[in-house]
Amino acid sequence: MIVVSKFGGSSMKDHEAMLRSAAISKKQNASITLVSATYGTTDQLHELVDLAVEGKWNECEKKLFTVRERHFDILQNLTNDQLVGERLRELLNNLETLTRGIFLLGECSEKAKDRMVSFGERLSSLLFAEALKMTWPDMVVEHFDSRKILKTNSQYGKAKPNITKIRNNCEAYFKLGGKTTYVGQGYIGSDDEDFTTTLGRGGSDYSAALFAEGVKADVLEIWTDVAGIATTDPRICEQAQPIHEISYNEAGEMAQYGAKILHASTLVPAMRERIPVFVGSSYAADEKGTWIREAVADKPLVRAIAKRSNQALLTIRTPKMMNSFGFMGRIFDVFTNNEISVDCVSTSEISVAISTDEANLKNSKLTSKFI
Repeated sequence: MIVVSKFGGSSMKDHEAMLRSAAISKKQNASITLVSATYGTTDQLHELVDLAVEGKWNECEKKLFTVRERHFDILQNLTNDQLVGERLRELLNNLETLTRGIFLLGECSEKAKDRMVSFGERLSSLLFAEALKMTWPDMVVEHFDSRKILKTNSQYGKAKPNITKIRNNCEAYFKLGGKTTYVGQGYIGSDDEDFTTTLGRGGSDYSAALFAEGVKADVLEIWTDVAGIATTDPRICEQAQPIHEISYNEAGEMAQYGAKILHASTLVPAMRERIPVFVGSSYAADEKGTWIREAVADKPLVRAIAKRSNQALLTIRTPKMMNSFGFMGRIFDVFTNNEISVDCVSTSEISVAISTDEANLKNSKLTSKFI
């Protein structure tokens, strides 16, 4: 059975969390394991970019020191292998060099930012491979660079995957079913010119699904810090109950409308190959968690309630809509041309109300079309 496992940042928090996650990979006999950056590191890398652009080199040095200390602390608790230490030091030195370049330029392109934030996963996966070697000594643990497999376009910051190339690369690279298990990075890929790209915030789950699709996995596992999907946000409602089984469509709707546990795009590759998805907690691996499948036996009248914050409601009103045709198409062409997702739509005879992420209002090209 081919199992693709993905562990989030909380599961990479420190050496204890890594060893706990490695034990799960071994227990589940994971063929491929993808990991996020250590908890909080991606945010620190984004802050590092901002500080460098602002010319605050002293603050940059403090941030670099924090990142360096965290990862060397994990390393020292996992292995004394000097080669691994040298590889970790090389990555951190490269991070510092890139930061200094941004500082000297006083600006950072989206291409450079993708390369900056990629260091989080590249550092954590190197360390997790060592944790897995300690935990699973009878397997060959191969640490690989996801950027060589997960090919995308050049839309830096939120790249779109090339499904065909990913499948071909997976078939050519992975030799599954033997005595080798693979460890790579979530979230990152590369374009046709081999420049580093990212799939956008929360894209680690999505990348794991793309790998699962590429190798035609039997199961995709998403390990986080909560034991599966609940009927609503337990931080808001104490009466929230766990959902042990849910359909692709229901889970996709929940992710789209605010459920934080699963990235909205994750289920698309799984649905294409009909791969069951398990969501569980690396801190409580024995709990039931949630299975997401094409069809489920339990079909309640109401499955769950989701909350989505920071939304904007755009109301477009004009008498020109009355008894006209093609008007709605022209409205949605504006959103299509600006590559903006629309969530909910309500219409009347002379108006259309559309909800979208509030951040999209900053796009002057969009709003100018409706003023």
